[in-house]
Amino acid sequence: MQETIQTEKKEHLILTGDRPTGPLHIGHYVGSLRNRVSYQHQYKQYIMIADGQALTDNMDNPTKVLNNVLEVALDYLAVGIDPSKTTIFIQSQIPELTELTFYYMNLVTVSRLERNPTIKQEIVMRNFERDIPAGFLTYPVSQAADITAFKASLVPVGEDQIPMIEQTNEIVRRFNRLVNKDILVECEAFVPEIGRLPGIDGKAKMSKSLGNAINLCSTAQEVTAAVRNIYTDPLHLKVSDPGHLEGNVAFMYLDAFDPDKEGLQAMKDHYVRGGLGDSVVKKRLEGIMQELLGPIRERREEFAKDKGQVMEILRQGTMRAREVAARTTDEVKSAIGLKYF
Repeated sequence: MQETIQTEKKEHLILTGDRPTGPLHIGHYVGSLRNRVSYQHQYKQYIMIADGQALTDNMDNPTKVLNNVLEVALDYLAVGIDPSKTTIFIQSQIPELTELTFYYMNLVTVSRLERNPTIKQEIVMRNFERDIPAGFLTYPVSQAADITAFKASLVPVGEDQIPMIEQTNEIVRRFNRLVNKDILVECEAFVPEIGRLPGIDGKAKMSKSLGNAINLCSTAQEVTAAVRNIYTDPLHLKVSDPGHLEGNVAFMYLDAFDPDKEGLQAMKDHYVRGGLGDSVVKKRLEGIMQELLGPIRERREEFAKDKGQVMEILRQGTMRAREVAARTTDEVKSAIGLKYF
């Protein structure tokens, strides 16, 4: 995959984004944010703050979503995403995305949506059972509208999101066959080398609600406390005991962030042999986390001093994005025949 991207990079347009349901954390950073900083120098990139999609399971508490739009934007700017190179926009402010979703819903059945593995898993996680919000069930259609509106050819996602990309391409192919024209563009899922990081407690998902995340805006003291409480090897009771790497969150984080791979491997070997305490491992990890997050936190504080300017960045990006989405929507309507005047 990486070789293909490097060879054909000028042909790719990237669409990515986040649901603004809480502050972004180091899992977001290693899984997507640092890649986006790199992508913006290679490809045309759009980043969407998906407030509309976030409401599909937060409509009972919309303030949670609305309050985090600006917070997510601050995180983007703090990690180095440059609005002069990357278009950052707010999903709900582009009505053309909703219009495309409306048309695409006629191209997919309820049974197909219910078979989507990602949706099935999310329904179980949220204990919806049969009380599934219609907006949540049609999430893949909304995502297809987002992707196709910008004719994105490359969509960075986690492995669990691949079924969503597959469903997008099904909609693209069905629409193009229907109108007998290649209006919409199929996209390719780009899965980063480093997958999702677990929470500091060893649970599969890192999130604010579970209290097991290290947020990008964490203070130095919060970082220290989080690393101190990080899950390691419960069988490593004495320094002399041989340690285990599997499921050891401290080493998983070091794998993701430590640039000294040779030194890290030596530490792993020592830990497995025995004679290396968890406190030494955690001290190495804390130093790396502080060095990473300190500058991000400082830049974030600077941007936060002028939130009006941050909102202006979002407004301008949204206006540019809407122009693109409007052109695609016009093409779709013309292909269907919905042009009366």
